[in-house]
Amino acid sequence: MLAPEGYPIIGGTALLAVLLAAGAYYWLPGAWRVVGLLLAVLLLGFVLYFFRDPERHPPEGAEALLLAPADGKVVEIVDVDYEPVYLKGPARRLSIFLSPLDVHVNRVPADGVIELVRYIPGDYLVAWHPKASEKNERSEIGLRHPSGNRILFKQIAGVLARRIVFHLKEGDTVRAGQRFGIVRFGSRMDVIVPPHIRFEVKVGDRVRAGETVLGRLVAKPEAEAVGMDRLRNN
Repeated sequence: MLAPEGYPIIGGTALLAVLLAAGAYYWLPGAWRVVGLLLAVLLLGFVLYFFRDPERHPPEGAEALLLAPADGKVVEIVDVDYEPVYLKGPARRLSIFLSPLDVHVNRVPADGVIELVRYIPGDYLVAWHPKASEKNERSEIGLRHPSGNRILFKQIAGVLARRIVFHLKEGDTVRAGQRFGIVRFGSRMDVIVPPHIRFEVKVGDRVRAGETVLGRLVAKPEAEAVGMDRLRNN
């Protein structure tokens, strides 16, 4: 199965591959003809491989889980003093790096209602750069889980990525593991949650979108909730 977002690129690459193969066949001598044909096949094969869209099956009880929104490697887990976009308070951030060889179809990390959607043009720093989350082209999507937890997830373009695609809008009701978009040719995904949510993966782990459990979406402890309300009101 191929991601529909890749159809225009696949079509253009197929045409280019045919032209390269024809040019190699008619204009290159001997062994160089074989090399040219092989390069055309490899080019088309890579693009088809990149836009693969395998079926994914969320684990049982996914309605109470935080799932990975992207395939890749966990490269950072940090506590944030203040998240200003959606949580508007202390938070915990997990970052996933997607290499060009990873599946790039993105999936919603949890059940809930979409309350924030925005696209921000920007730079194209390497995806693992500390400032990529703030400087690069990205989407920022805020989701409120039935437990009351707010979750912010970001598609972040990398040095090779030049196109972020997402199909969510404010007011949408979504399910954990639901397909929602893609970032083309290498990227990063950030997941930002309240500080009482504990991640069950560690830096260096590989995760699969829609299947790997990042954490459990428990309600905020009552004492902490009261304390935060008092702090906001002062």
